[in-house]
Amino acid sequence: MSHYSGPLLTRPMAIRLLHARDAGEAEWTGSLDLCRSTGTALLETEGWWWKGLRYPYPHKLKDRTIYYWDGEEFAPISRFSGSLIKLVPTEWGAPTFEIDGIKMLPTSKESPVDDAQRKVALVEPKGKALLDTCGGLGYFAACCLEAGAARIQSFEKNLDVLWLRTLNPWSPDPGEPASKGRLQLTHDDISQAITHVGDASVDAVLHDPPRFGIAGELYSQVFYGQLARVLRRGGRLFHYTGSPNKLTSDRDVPREVATRLERAGFKTELALDGVLASRR
Repeated sequence: MSHYSGPLLTRPMAIRLLHARDAGEAEWTGSLDLCRSTGTALLETEGWWWKGLRYPYPHKLKDRTIYYWDGEEFAPISRFSGSLIKLVPTEWGAPTFEIDGIKMLPTSKESPVDDAQRKVALVEPKGKALLDTCGGLGYFAACCLEAGAARIQSFEKNLDVLWLRTLNPWSPDPGEPASKGRLQLTHDDISQAITHVGDASVDAVLHDPPRFGIAGELYSQVFYGQLARVLRRGGRLFHYTGSPNKLTSDRDVPREVATRLERAGFKTELALDGVLASRR
């Protein structure tokens, strides 16, 4: 799916556009791609021009929502296909996303891209072939590309999340010339697709699964055995776990994950909000 290149609006951004028009200004300069770049809109009374196309002024936009031009109106970037999936703005520019109101990326203290960079750095991606098990918005893949990874094989199960990626300017586009063909993005369930990945064919793995209650199979001993099979000896794995249930029960998910990974043939240590492992 090709990436969207039109304007993206949030309620605060729309208010700034309207204030500039009401103040009699002929131009407004700012970002209409979630802080990836800045540009200038030409303002008229009934509409505004951006990159050679004319748009109506938006009205009644909701907070915590990003809007795109669907050809007829500014529509929210959200879909409901059994679950409500929504792209959500952050103060950092790069958005997060929610599934049924549950935020899927940490954004309270830093940009989700900065968070991804710290985690990606743990597996030292430069020159390596990587497996990105649960692609999401693609921030792990974007950081791997920037760090000079040789090849990234990324999987995403949810077709609606792949749709979000086409509207998010922070998500890497596999077809973009700058990627040089290094990113392969596949719509598939990694719990099944991993059986088709070759033995010792990757140098590093990034595993950022949904929480255990949603995707328990991605925390299973069987799946960890598959990760050990595809990763070469000495290769690194970062497994995001967060700390679910830590405040409400005695369960320690990171420790549970580390124990299973060790059984599968990894040496482990707790790192950031997950487990860093190396293939023995």
